[in-house]
Amino acid sequence: MPIDYRRFNGPEDSVSYKQYTKNFLKSYEELCNELIDENEHRKDGRALDEARTMYARTNMISQAKGSSYVELKKTKVVCSVFDPREIPNKNEFSPLGQIYCEVKFAPFSCPRKRRALVPDAEEKDLSLSLKKALEPAVCRYAFPNYQIDVFVYILEHDGACLAGAINAAGLALANAAVPMYDTITACSIAVIEDKLYVDPTEEEEYVANMTPAKEGINHGIITVAMLSTLEQVAGFTQLGSMDGTCVINATEILQKECQNIVPIIHQILVKDVIHNIDLSEKLEKEAKLREAALNENMEEWKKLLSAD
Repeated sequence: MPIDYRRFNGPEDSVSYKQYTKNFLKSYEELCNELIDENEHRKDGRALDEARTMYARTNMISQAKGSSYVELKKTKVVCSVFDPREIPNKNEFSPLGQIYCEVKFAPFSCPRKRRALVPDAEEKDLSLSLKKALEPAVCRYAFPNYQIDVFVYILEHDGACLAGAINAAGLALANAAVPMYDTITACSIAVIEDKLYVDPTEEEEYVANMTPAKEGINHGIITVAMLSTLEQVAGFTQLGSMDGTCVINATEILQKECQNIVPIIHQILVKDVIHNIDLSEKLEKEAKLREAALNENMEEWKKLLSAD
């Protein structure tokens, strides 16, 4: 994505005013207790095992071969996929095509700190995780020595940005008619002590990434990308420290959540196909009308020429 060099960034040693607020100075225990209420409900009213409703659509960017938009409440992601092109600076022939992924945060997307225009370490890690998740899903043998560019732009970040990027990228690849083995879906879970927060928000991820005062406490974030029809795990990302039992339980929950997203993606793709069929029929009718009008004009011209 192009970088706007005309924008002036703030001083590197500047400090956000949020560091001096009461919420920033709260301890780990206080932040954990504020995430859920007495009825085991989160701040947005969801249960611990309840994911956010997803809204998605295709054909978001007209210049791209395929594009998509995925919204998980306050997490908003846009993805664009472009036509295959030759791998740049490649001397040897590559029998498998490559996928180039780039994930970028909008400067105003994150609630805690304004993002810089240049890519940072988190964006590079997200780009690498997205590439590893998409490679098993795409039939790369179909375009040898070529690469497909996948650009993801996170407009607003409220947790589960990697899962949203994978869902948006899979939908955009299908919209671009890229050959794939299966529909790829993803979901995230935050582990805070003995509680599992499915599809976590940014605040829940922030607490899950904090190091507890006591040792041996499970904490972290797990993201799983699935090829549900083939029942294969395409990508697995883990941040934090947790035991084997916790990882297995979280993975089983994420696999079920990924399967729940598949009907939503299929419904969007079916609507897209129906729209394209209707559009092609409309264009065909208009072409026939133009052809009939041209034939009538041609007959009139023949009559005029024969009369002369």
